[in-house]
Amino acid sequence: MKKMIAFSLIAGLVASTGCTTKPVQDASKTPAINLANLDTTVSPGSDFYQYACGGWIKQNPLKPEYARYGSFDKLREDNQKQLKDLIESLQANKSEAGSVAWKIGTFYAMGLDSAKLNADGINPVKDQLAAIEAVTGKKEVSAMIATMHKEGMSPYFQLYVGADEKNSSMNIVQLYQSGLSMGDRDYYLLEETKTIREAFKSYVSQLFTLAGYSADQSKLATEAVMKIETGIANVSFTREDLRDSQKNYNKMSLAAFKSAYDVLDWDIYFGGLGLKDIPEIDAKQASFYKGLSDLMKKTSVDEQKYYLAFNLLNEAASYLNDDFYAAKFNFYGKTMSGKQEQQPRWKRALETTNSALSEAVGQLYVEKYFPPVAKEKMLTLVGNLQKALGQRINGLQWMSDATKVKAQEKLAAFTVKIGYPDKWRDYSKLEIKEDSYWANVVRSNIFDTEYYLADAGKPVDKARWHMSPQTVNAYYNPTTNEICFPAAILQPPFFNLDADDAVNYGAIGVVIGHEMTHGFDDQGRNYDKDGNLQDWWTAEDSKRFTERADVLVKQYDNILVLDSVHANGRFTLGENIADQGGLLVSYEALKSSFQGKEPAAIDGFTATQRFYLGYAALWGQNIRNEEILRLTKIDPHSLGKWRVNAALRNVDDFYKAFNITENDAMYMKPEERVVIW
Repeated sequence: MKKMIAFSLIAGLVASTGCTTKPVQDASKTPAINLANLDTTVSPGSDFYQYACGGWIKQNPLKPEYARYGSFDKLREDNQKQLKDLIESLQANKSEAGSVAWKIGTFYAMGLDSAKLNADGINPVKDQLAAIEAVTGKKEVSAMIATMHKEGMSPYFQLYVGADEKNSSMNIVQLYQSGLSMGDRDYYLLEETKTIREAFKSYVSQLFTLAGYSADQSKLATEAVMKIETGIANVSFTREDLRDSQKNYNKMSLAAFKSAYDVLDWDIYFGGLGLKDIPEIDAKQASFYKGLSDLMKKTSVDEQKYYLAFNLLNEAASYLNDDFYAAKFNFYGKTMSGKQEQQPRWKRALETTNSALSEAVGQLYVEKYFPPVAKEKMLTLVGNLQKALGQRINGLQWMSDATKVKAQEKLAAFTVKIGYPDKWRDYSKLEIKEDSYWANVVRSNIFDTEYYLADAGKPVDKARWHMSPQTVNAYYNPTTNEICFPAAILQPPFFNLDADDAVNYGAIGVVIGHEMTHGFDDQGRNYDKDGNLQDWWTAEDSKRFTERADVLVKQYDNILVLDSVHANGRFTLGENIADQGGLLVSYEALKSSFQGKEPAAIDGFTATQRFYLGYAALWGQNIRNEEILRLTKIDPHSLGKWRVNAALRNVDDFYKAFNITENDAMYMKPEERVVIW
């Protein structure tokens, strides 16, 4: 759901933070600019990313368990250790059975119990496999897909409840294409991904073998999974098309949808989710269901059963015995991402527990460790950034006054969420037992699904958060026109209470500006101040925006990320616009804070130089080649190096700060630079 509604700062990181013996603000003794993180053998003008981050990169080599290790990951890793201490303290205090603290401790303990996990073997999923095997026709397939969707799996497509994008105050049931176990259609269709496809086939066969299927059955299962997932890939929207908000809005009556697309027995499917009486849905990628209908007609019930069984085994593998986990890690971890070792069991158990009881864990964290002063300072920063963005909008030469008025209205209507929600979620009805780890995961998934399904047809709760407080990330949600900064990101290197303003504006200030700019990027600009998908631009302004955005697309398209593989400027456009906007808006706010007098240099760096060094420090990372290729296909964010170098090459003040000339590799001719916001 987060993926559909929110543009986050970084994809793929639902990072947990925990508690230490000291409050968060004491962690800010971290130096604002750590000179050891620089690589002064490289000049700023030749490669600013290497200059600003080279020392950090050298000091933080990739560990075998990581495919990418950067500033986000380091903070996440530190927080995992802290959160581990918190949960272990709950266990040591012998919490009352059934209490939230007991549920957290018990869930975590079951993830650690390797002896039980290995002794249980395939038993935790046997009943579910038997139910799939009992399927005999379309009606049973429809009921089974509803069950699996409720249990947190996504065969064929996904269903979720969220704001109606053209009536943003009300929730509507929405369908979204899914069903690809490798995550992107290219893995099934391109010659260059053939090696990964072959490894995927081996993985599918291995799961069925581990589940007790015969060699012949495993072979048939592998063929069925490849047939269905390749068919799904062929009818799926491309990742570029998924960025077209209007193209992905297809509201219709439920009766019209059922009449047009006979993929399933929809009465049974929606009835199984308690949604039989809903009047309408948003079918998102509507043509996908026509293609899916055609595919299903060419697919036998037995093939569909194998596909459903694989979805179950693939999802459950992380929570079963060591053999299942190793099989999943070898494909997704080693083959697709280049990782060399599994994460320690405690990290895996921690991540699962944190996901299942996210706000419960977050409440414990906030109560004990989140300093009010951080929230107060953030509110001030956000106010300064809003003012700066307003000034930049007023100064745009390419935008008409009529559109500027609408843009200012949208900016003024931003809802700002900092730290943690005002109202915490109730977990009293989530049942945690000591039967099996997988059973608890399923019950947690059902609990979450029912939580969201209950919103169908009801007004949108704009107070609800879509990230937990202990998540090292931030987001913008277009349908509520909100920006959110969880407590966990308000730590160094993002937010440093002891740092001077220049560093904080370069770090958390740019993060704030980044999320604000999402409201005006290639997707966010399509939503008005109330969060409705509505064109509030003049035709000429829209044309001018697109012209500028296309320049940015071409700049990033020209980046070679590895060997002959280029970045995808169209797919990453929104994040690239937000990175650039965040830089420009935050620097505008910093300059205003000078009140005409720039502060003195620190460690030989001017305030402007410290601003850009503070920004670059966020993106230092080591990354494996396999992960570069994977993220280029699935992540709408540019790689860390290019979030620095490619973004800064368009910023005039950056050139002045480091005296970059036409003789430097970082130099771009002024007429080739582009500024959007």
